[in-house]
Amino acid sequence: QVRLVESGGGLVQAGGSLRLSCAASRSIYGVRVMGWYRQAPGKQRDLVADITSGGTTDYADSVKGRFTISRDNAKNTVTLQMNSLTPEDTAVYYCHLRNAYDNTYWGQGTQVTVSS
Repeated sequence: QVRLVESGGGLVQAGGSLRLSCAASRSIYGVRVMGWYRQAPGKQRDLVADITSGGTTDYADSVKGRFTISRDNAKNTVTLQMNSLTPEDTAVYYCHLRNAYDNTYWGQGTQVTVSS
């Protein structure tokens, strides 16, 4: 079992920035993928960005050039730097982990609200 705890959400004006962090309860060395998903009211949960154990990143088209994902294996954390936020980025953001056995874990979510 792995527990994921997100932090850094909040309210920001359009054009502003937020930094989300996700701390894992155990080592993430060898974890296949860590990433962030988001879910807006009435919509499905969609991938925002993820990063593999080798450092390969993938981003949703809507956030490319604005968001940056990184992971720190020594600190068991994954971070999402979000810049140039728009109201369309408003959602609950969930940290996600998939280990070498394809077991999947989710955090409890953190609210991001961008006002216009």
